[in-house]
Amino acid sequence: CRFSRRYVLCEVVSEDPRCRQCIEDRAMGLAVRDAIGRVHGDYGLACCSISFTVKYLNAYTGTVLLRCRKDSYRLLCSALPFVRHLESRGQRYACVLNTLHVGGTIRTCQKFLIQYNRRQLLLLLQKCTNEEERQSVQTSLLSCSLTEGQSQSGDEEDDGDTE
Repeated sequence: CRFSRRYVLCEVVSEDPRCRQCIEDRAMGLAVRDAIGRVHGDYGLACCSISFTVKYLNAYTGTVLLRCRKDSYRLLCSALPFVRHLESRGQRYACVLNTLHVGGTIRTCQKFLIQYNRRQLLLLLQKCTNEEERQSVQTSLLSCSLTEGQSQSGDEEDDGDTE
């Protein structure tokens, strides 16, 4: 039997630059589960834990992709603001999870992330102070594209319906 899923794209926001380099899938999953348990109790934790997983985590950009069942994604999203810290390797880092997008497939989240990063790079381009910075940002901006090879990678899980 196949269940509909939702993918929640988040970014880790922290004032401590060491936080992003130290986050791991397991630590992220534990922090989110802990927040769900505190906010929604055992019932909410049980509902969200059925299919919950950290599908993708990029420590350099602070991007996190979480997967859960369609019928419990609202519980997950409502608990994300209550993640206040991540624990990794015996260290505790203060952070906040900012929800960027909720999608029905990994591919829709990828497309959103490309557009989001492009907008962020345009904002950086406006704030550049010299030509060297401007060239660096323009190069990054031009490299923001989803190629055909990436879209056929097989990581996409399409459940055929959207909300």
